[in-house]
Amino acid sequence: MDWARDLPTWPLSALSRRVTCRPHRWHVQETGTGPTILLIHGAGGATHSWRDVMPILAKQAHVVAVDLPGQGFTQAGTRARSGLNPTAADIAALCAQEGWSPAAIVGHSAGAAIALRLSQTLLSPRGHPPDVIGINPALGKFEGVAGWLFPVLAKALALNPLTPWLFTMGGASERRARQLIEGTGSQLTPDGYRLYSRLMGDRSHVAGTLQMMASWVLDGLIADLPNITARCLFLAAENDRAVPVRVAERAGDAIPDATVETLPGLGHLAHEEAPDLVAGRILGFVGLDQSDSVSRNA
Repeated sequence: MDWARDLPTWPLSALSRRVTCRPHRWHVQETGTGPTILLIHGAGGATHSWRDVMPILAKQAHVVAVDLPGQGFTQAGTRARSGLNPTAADIAALCAQEGWSPAAIVGHSAGAAIALRLSQTLLSPRGHPPDVIGINPALGKFEGVAGWLFPVLAKALALNPLTPWLFTMGGASERRARQLIEGTGSQLTPDGYRLYSRLMGDRSHVAGTLQMMASWVLDGLIADLPNITARCLFLAAENDRAVPVRVAERAGDAIPDATVETLPGLGHLAHEEAPDLVAGRILGFVGLDQSDSVSRNA
């Protein structure tokens, strides 16, 4: 995405700034005061995914959202650091540079895997791992033939310099974006579809997303789930056709201190469909909204 061309009409652009922390040039949105909540989008997303959740959280917290390397407005300094562990390490370095000590990390889909890795290296102001809230957490491996075929295809696509051009040839229509998103079980507003259409039509964003997919390996994290010491809340949408509820349930069973809550009537982008509901669950879990059903003392 082009900073000068695209940012002025991007959600919450008044909160945006560029931060150079090697090896990347990050797009950061920051607002509010209080305990820090770090927001991490999933593969193919950007900070726009939090456009309605972020202002709600900011009423009671200091909220930071970042674009992942090569996606949205973050310029990747190298293609070699798009995997789970390098991405988590680079975000940890960014947090250290900016003086952020998250009390909680919220990750959507693949962002939940990054949040869990970060919980093993970062410490909250209280000296313990930050709480982790995963929204439709993508914490399972592809099954059967897809387990080896999909990663191979992603690597082949990412290595072909023509792939982003072919994917975005002629731009991305709102109709195409709507079809893909509704295929995951979500229903967005017209503005929501238009934002994803803009991302899908941007070659650098598509290239960054494909590079992330090609580099994504979860075996180490899945094996390490029993060693996660952070308090975890997984919000699993019942209509999610991309990450079934059973994925969150299996991961929750493996983590010593994890709660899994199902969200009826919502799909993969549950936080965009029901931002008030999801923001309330986040605030309640981190102890900032004692009226919520899931609280720190529950």
